[in-house]
Amino acid sequence: MLKKRVRVAFFAEILVEDSDGASRTMFQLIKRIDPAEFEFLFICGTGPNRISGFECLKIPSITLPVNASYTMALPVLIKTEIKEKLNTFLPDVIHIATPSLLGNFAIKYANRNFLPVLSIYHTHFISYIDYYLKHTPFLINKVKQLVAESHKTFYNQCDTIYIPSETIKDELTLMGIEVSRMKLWKRGMDTQLFSPKHRNPELLRQLTGNDDPTIFFASRLVWEKNLETLFAVYNILQEQNIKVNFVIAGDGTAKTACEASMKNAVFVGKVDHKALAALYASATIFLFPSISETYGNVVLEAMASGLPCIIADGGGSRDFIEQGVNGFKCSPYDAEDFTEKILLLLQNHQLRDQFIAKGLQQSKVLNWSELAIKYFSDLKALSEIPQLKLA
Repeated sequence: MLKKRVRVAFFAEILVEDSDGASRTMFQLIKRIDPAEFEFLFICGTGPNRISGFECLKIPSITLPVNASYTMALPVLIKTEIKEKLNTFLPDVIHIATPSLLGNFAIKYANRNFLPVLSIYHTHFISYIDYYLKHTPFLINKVKQLVAESHKTFYNQCDTIYIPSETIKDELTLMGIEVSRMKLWKRGMDTQLFSPKHRNPELLRQLTGNDDPTIFFASRLVWEKNLETLFAVYNILQEQNIKVNFVIAGDGTAKTACEASMKNAVFVGKVDHKALAALYASATIFLFPSISETYGNVVLEAMASGLPCIIADGGGSRDFIEQGVNGFKCSPYDAEDFTEKILLLLQNHQLRDQFIAKGLQQSKVLNWSELAIKYFSDLKALSEIPQLKLA
């Protein structure tokens, strides 16, 4: 007799591998699906027709006006088709990536049909509000209250919420999300891909034309990454005539502004993982002023590559850094603080070597295979919760 497979309906706005940190996390799980144990139905706004051999239903979407890099699915346009597809598939568990219109459609469907829900907290949306409403500051607190309330309502309907750090757990608790629903589930690291062994000084020499120290920044180039502080640090070092290179990897809606504000920086655009690994391993310091990270994969990638980190003391990525032990955390909007730490690390080679050694040690303990085992085990446990089956 064939063992019954666990059926998972997986809802996500975007299912394009490497489109961002959330997608990379999802595909680390998707690539590890055992088809003998699980059957998936993917439902997304942007993605292929099939993923890992499973059907992917695509929902009509619109581009977000505040960020052209992202689209939002509109399930209301084909809600009958989605319900018919789900009723035929008969899911045991619902996985929801984002508390969007599509996510809310999914959670309503789950509630009506008494289905358990798992969600991974990928994006710390509330931290974006300061940037997107900076020209209308009188709206910021009100919009934050609305977002917090909507998060509370959405996530308190989930049975399991994977959260990446204690900092994020504390912030969600303050929003009113029930602690009993949250599970600490960090992110993994491919230490074969991100490793000091990919160091290539000639690569940086070709990009910069010199052998000066290189400050590296890797991220989507969008305003919520605290780019203004990045510009300010760059300007201070330029004004002080400090001989350093700035190399920027990434693309996004703010790229033109970045190029205009950092005229002597080298912009390499969005690069593949192999090229990114070489840049991490070859640079001198990783600078990351963003406070909007749920986790901050790039910080861990830098550590695994033997690159000492100077980051903002905010967001989920702050949990990686023990101040002065394996890196520096700076006041998020204080460019002078960042600059001080950069100069200290450039001058103190013993401290830099300490940060490298401690960062390598920390990155080795995070393993995608172990995290995937936990995820699939939790899916099985949720599927066994007594529930009313669909007719």
